[in-house]
Parts: sequence; C-alpha cells; structure tokens
Amino acid sequence: MSNKSPFEWPLRVYIEDTDAGGIVYYVNYLKFMERARTEFMRSEGFDKTFIFNTDLMFVVHGIQSEYLLPARLDDKLAVTCEVSKLGKAYMLMAQQVYRISDNQRELLCRAEVKLTCVDRQSIKPRRIPAELIAALSDQS
Repeated sequence: MSNKSPFEWPLRVYIEDTDAGGIVYYVNYLKFMERARTEFMRSEGFDKTFIFNTDLMFVVHGIQSEYLLPARLDDKLAVTCEVSKLGKAYMLMAQQVYRISDNQRELLCRAEVKLTCVDRQSIKPRRIPAELIAALSDQS
C-alpha cells in the first residue's frame, strides 16, 4: 500500500437502493464500489475512452466482501478505493463504504476486488498497459 490517501467517492442512498426493510440491499454495495472504481480510474487519467481505444477491459475475477452495518435511505456515504496489489494482468482493489454523519465515519462494508485485464474481443487475459501500470504503481 502507498502513503497516498485512498480515492474517495461520495454518494447518497436513494429509495431505489433499498429493500423492503428500508436498508440498502447488499448487492447495491457492489454497484457503489463499481462506480467508485470507475471514478478512481478517471481521476488517474484513464476514462472509458482510454479503455475502449486500447481494446481492453477489466473484469471482476473475484470479490470478498464483509457487511458490517446497514446503510439506510438518505444516508450520506463515502466509498473508498485503492490498489493494494498490482500484477502483470490483474490488480487487487481494497474498498470500503462508510456512512458520513456529523463529521464521523462509520464503516459499513469492506471488500477486496480482484480485477483482471482482458482483451475485449477474446476475453482472454492480457498485460495491463505500461502507462496504466506506471500510474497505478503510485497507488499500490
């Protein structure tokens, strides 16, 4: 891990995110994390245009998550994202979801996501481009 602070993406819980009990449905945490990863890559200068132009994509190869506390309708959340390990064709991302209230942070969910770089046509693993490795190496 680097000394750099994790990337953070703010969001609010809407009714579409909740289940019949009024809490965030567990799968929606994965959506929140996906959005944070997308915005993290954009902040590093690698938006979807770069991905499409290099004919690659990152697929979720595995995820391990732990749900600690529920988020509820209208909660203000922060989703963090940082590269914890970088391989030739994959990266591990550590992600957390926090509730933000009265300047306090409460950890709700954490996950480790393994993303594999693949060719968009063949869906076979391929090396992560050098410029992306260089940018992400500052994170890992």
